[in-house]
Amino acid sequence: MLSLSAVQLRHALFWLVLAHLVIIIASNYLVQFPFQVWGIHNTWGAFTFPFIFLATDLTVRVFGQYLARRIIFLVMFPALIVSYLVSVVFANGQFAGLAGLFELNIFVARIALASFMAYSLGQLLDIKVFDRLRKAKAWWVAPAASTLLGNALDTLVFFMIAFYASNDAYMAAHWPEIAFIDYVFKLTLSFLFFLPAYGLVLVWLQRYLLSAKTGSEQVS
Repeated sequence: MLSLSAVQLRHALFWLVLAHLVIIIASNYLVQFPFQVWGIHNTWGAFTFPFIFLATDLTVRVFGQYLARRIIFLVMFPALIVSYLVSVVFANGQFAGLAGLFELNIFVARIALASFMAYSLGQLLDIKVFDRLRKAKAWWVAPAASTLLGNALDTLVFFMIAFYASNDAYMAAHWPEIAFIDYVFKLTLSFLFFLPAYGLVLVWLQRYLLSAKTGSEQVS
């Protein structure tokens, strides 16, 4: 856990909670839109969800394992409720009106439930692995291992609950392939872009904290 002042902790909490909310809502909506390139099936949610592991690892780095768990569980419920509302109101990529809010959309509800279970299990595993390895000499070991294992569990749980025997024929038929490609795609993005980004953010945080701490000592 980083040494932060009360003001810095509040700022970090605000931005990390906002990041979790935006990523979950966007991913749950975009996963409903599949696409195919060179015969490979995937969904647009694959482009947004990998950010959740970056946000989670930073949350653990700033607040520690136990507070990170509390933050994730507190964020989860409002994020899933808003995800459901957005998916119903903007069904099929366009405004569908508010009438759908008064009817249960089984397809969207399954995605919300799948997201709840996958997010819970995946992030808890991510936190556990990251916390165990965070003191490794190489800074990249913890985020790399937690991303590898957390993504695997999250992807399997999400796609199985959301799309196995779904009333969406396309997703019901292709979910195993989409899940595998989604996992490979998320790992590729994570290791090529998000892991370096994590390192840059970590360096920035350490420099920022060091300068802030030095400034406070000079004032005192």
